[in-house]
Amino acid sequence: MSSPEAFDLLVIGSGPAGEKGAAQAAYFGKRVAIVEKEPWLGGAGVNTGTVPSKTLRETALYFSGLKQRGLYGVDYSIKQDITVPDFMFRKEEVVRNLWAMIAANVDRHKIEIHRGRASFEDEHTLRIVGFDGSQKLIRGDVILIATGSYPNWPDDTPKDPRRLYDSDTILYMNRIPKSLAVVGAGVIGCEYATMFRAMGIQVSLVSGQDRLLPFLDHEIGDRLKMQVELLGLRVLTSDSVSEVVLDDERYVGVQLESGERLDVECVLFATGRMGATQGLGVERIGLTPGRRGHLTVNEHYQTQVPHVYAAGDVIGFPALASTSMEQARVAMCHAFDLKYKERVSAILPIAVYTIPEIAAVGETEQSCREQKIPCCVGRAYYQGNSRGQIIGDFSGLIKLVFRADDKRLLGVHILGEMASELVHVGQGCLHFAGTIDYFIQSVFNYPTLGEAYKYAAYDGLGNLARGEVLT
Repeated sequence: MSSPEAFDLLVIGSGPAGEKGAAQAAYFGKRVAIVEKEPWLGGAGVNTGTVPSKTLRETALYFSGLKQRGLYGVDYSIKQDITVPDFMFRKEEVVRNLWAMIAANVDRHKIEIHRGRASFEDEHTLRIVGFDGSQKLIRGDVILIATGSYPNWPDDTPKDPRRLYDSDTILYMNRIPKSLAVVGAGVIGCEYATMFRAMGIQVSLVSGQDRLLPFLDHEIGDRLKMQVELLGLRVLTSDSVSEVVLDDERYVGVQLESGERLDVECVLFATGRMGATQGLGVERIGLTPGRRGHLTVNEHYQTQVPHVYAAGDVIGFPALASTSMEQARVAMCHAFDLKYKERVSAILPIAVYTIPEIAAVGETEQSCREQKIPCCVGRAYYQGNSRGQIIGDFSGLIKLVFRADDKRLLGVHILGEMASELVHVGQGCLHFAGTIDYFIQSVFNYPTLGEAYKYAAYDGLGNLARGEVLT
């Protein structure tokens, strides 16, 4: 085997963290190579996770006519003969377009792509086994591990690719089922459960916790549960699966700890994800992944081996595409002393693409109580908003949490149409340590959902004047 080709940076994985980390270093003139084990670029974010699931959400809303039901006096109902190609067409178009965008970004930055599986030969050298079995070595001064994650299956769960799915394989289902059990009520489980329910599928969502998405402000989480149940989704909290039975050709038996049995056509296991470190040989360079395969890093995203960095899902929480990109950029700026981006923002928005959509940034009522911060809240409902009336979203809510003594904004929580976009208005106010007076003094376009910020602030001022302080 010839001497290893040398690079300034080797990146393992071409997902959001890998692509953006590679581009950051290449932009500043570094010679960069990406090793990708899949036939396509983009990682789970583009191919099996973030982008496909959000595109399928829009497809479900389109085919179901859910946004239009009752809005124009027409009763829309789901197209009875919808097929998997119907459902997947837009997803495939979007993914193909994003492949082209990523390839163009890689070409523009003159980043080399090496196809195959990478493993550590030593602290600076990777062995790549190509699709055809060929092998080669490449060497890097700096290495970024951005291998992402893969779905976790519960122990002792049978496998049946026709009826049992995870968050990756659900995209390849061979038919649209009439009934579905979703096991696991985290972000992925809740998103897919509401998406399939919008399509008219009978869905049961099984959660081991006593509330949906407990990291949310509890009022928002409770309203989400109410709204999805109005949509017809069955939510089973504080319960778990004891056994999955495949003794019927048509139905899957899902036996619950509570004693209830669900007989459904398909099951989606959304029971978390594992850091994709298997087969990397990180143990050869002194790294030991955690129980769920995650690597430990410091504030610069360095592992215990100083020139080896890791970013994205492979390091665990928060495992969001948005934060993964920023982590990798920060890591590469530190690795090459670029003095460009020193840290990931402490103010991180989250969005959950359920139906209805949710977004949040900053503190919740509960976190303020835990920190003993006297606070007030202000609310504005889409029902009382002109744009909310126009689009027919009568259940949406913008909730502001602010400090009682100086009205400084602490958190924003939104449920309803365009929540993931609207949250950035509050995020900007948080970033500059603004008060709710910002919303009072601002002029918003009319009619817009954004205008609800102003009325939430007015509501908060009224609550403050009445002494309705949460402690």
